[in-house]
Amino acid sequence: MTAELSIEQTAIDGLLALTLPVHGDARGWFKENWQRAKMTALGLPDFGPVQNNVSFNTDSGTTRGLHAEPWDKLVSVATGRVFGAWVELREGDGFGTLVTRELGPGESMFVPRGVANGFQTLEPNTAYSYLVNDHWRPDLTYSMVNLADPELAVPWPVPLEQATVSDKDRQHPLLADAVPFAEGRIAILGGGQVAKALQKVYPEARLIGRAELDFADAAAVESFDFGDFSTVINAVAMTKVDAAETDEGRREAWQVNATSVAALVRNLAGTPATLVHFSSDYVHDGSDEVSDEDSPIAPLGVYGQSKAAGDLVVSCFPRHYLIRTSWVIGEGHNFIATMRSLAERGISPSVVSDQHGRLSHTDNIAAAVAHLLSVKAPYGTYNVTDSGPATTWAEIASQVFDASGAAGVVTPVSTADYFGDKPHAPRPTHSVLSLDKIIATGYQPTDQTGQQNR
Repeated sequence: MTAELSIEQTAIDGLLALTLPVHGDARGWFKENWQRAKMTALGLPDFGPVQNNVSFNTDSGTTRGLHAEPWDKLVSVATGRVFGAWVELREGDGFGTLVTRELGPGESMFVPRGVANGFQTLEPNTAYSYLVNDHWRPDLTYSMVNLADPELAVPWPVPLEQATVSDKDRQHPLLADAVPFAEGRIAILGGGQVAKALQKVYPEARLIGRAELDFADAAAVESFDFGDFSTVINAVAMTKVDAAETDEGRREAWQVNATSVAALVRNLAGTPATLVHFSSDYVHDGSDEVSDEDSPIAPLGVYGQSKAAGDLVVSCFPRHYLIRTSWVIGEGHNFIATMRSLAERGISPSVVSDQHGRLSHTDNIAAAVAHLLSVKAPYGTYNVTDSGPATTWAEIASQVFDASGAAGVVTPVSTADYFGDKPHAPRPTHSVLSLDKIIATGYQPTDQTGQQNR
């Protein structure tokens, strides 16, 4: 009976062993070597392969490796059998961990970047296949370790002195001298509150501001050279929700939040980069008291519509994290800073009391992004806000005034009364976002209620 498709985590983080159904008869056999929908449903990363390479080996005992290239790969056997060996060369406690197993047509391995791959053929005329998510280039350098390293003591079935090994592979450094694999660089696009918080988490990241890349120019975004960045975090957005309802603001919102986002996706489409993009509670209409990641997208105004369009484009990119937030508070101009300034000047404001949600402090947002990237969480959409109970803008303002000891008072009003006859964008009544999905990955957002003097 043909085995069922299955995926098993090995002793190396992210190194996955696959069992493949092989259907055989008198003519030979057939297998689905790569089946995106079935395999990703079982936990294989949707790694976006762009090139397929085949290594044909005439003799039994041919041995190749151990190389840790800067791309992910799915390795398998088309004909014959191999003894495979994989070594963790990424920095960390697991450095030097060895995994070995025999592969035939019914087995394959997903090898994440930074894990060295090597094999030895066990039959003549063996074809070993690599499905990779970046294009091979002759100028690339990568980490490697010697096939005969005594510390690893790889149990090669054919002793290396009897095996066919290239001179180059025999000269690889021992594990003690091996250069750890360096993760690719991170690019942070933008200069606002979220970008500033991300730069504190990733001080070595390259911050690309408007002076270098103007998101109002889609052609510039599509042609921008992102080089060897492994992660691009897009923290650029047009967020002036009321201005977006004007003719000029409408064009800017759609240009920055949708058209240029599509240009960015096209730019990164041929690379192995991961894209992190930020969404908004405004993509929902607020009819649900709590919205999760699968709640309907039904924006009320131009800002929400333009953000929803950008979300849909990003969701088609294979390696994406779409971070949906609400009521963002961070370094720079924000609601808390405004209320604190009013309190210090003794001004008593009227603040809306019929919009319900949670604040999203930027340190929570940045920490959540770092968590998702570090644990290699499944790609997709994640709600990220502060935890704690739902509140209103008027309640938050009152907390700021209470904390400041100001003599002024906050007067709660409805949204309709606050704006009166002034043109304004419609707001969702309920902006509370479910945090169950991000919590399930192991990240717990903090409740920063009562810290409104930040």
